[in-house]
Amino acid sequence: MLVLLDNTVLSNFAHIQRHVLLKIALGESAVTVQEVIEELMIGVEKRVIPNVDWAWLPVISMNEEEKQAYQSLLQRLNKGEAACLAVAAVRGGRVLTDDRDARKIAAGMQIPISGTIGVLVRLIDLGELSVQEADALLAKMIAAGYFSPIRSLTEIL
Repeated sequence: MLVLLDNTVLSNFAHIQRHVLLKIALGESAVTVQEVIEELMIGVEKRVIPNVDWAWLPVISMNEEEKQAYQSLLQRLNKGEAACLAVAAVRGGRVLTDDRDARKIAAGMQIPISGTIGVLVRLIDLGELSVQEADALLAKMIAAGYFSPIRSLTEIL
């Protein structure tokens, strides 16, 4: 199953210079769309998102059916979230986003969702991070501007 990463999740891991953790957590299933890369690059150009090497992350293009769904979703979402949801809806993928509106719409479309917290939990489950290490990364993300629903992963583990 494709796991589509949106700008909110990519940005959180870029801010702490640990973007490769996404590859470790998601492996070959991780992809994004051109619209997300464009959003990310705008943040890099404005110097609000660190420039990191995303060469490992495949960028897919939307087909015609996905473009139709995308146009409909643009009425309620930014380009990146709309494109991720459109691709996930058509191809049966999962979306990783921390955007509240995108998560609500995904739930209504019955698209599996997760986000930054889910990735950190997966890394703990894989034995790549301890709870303390994951909490330290979460704290750095929060300090960089992530509006986390929790302060410690112990709240959900």
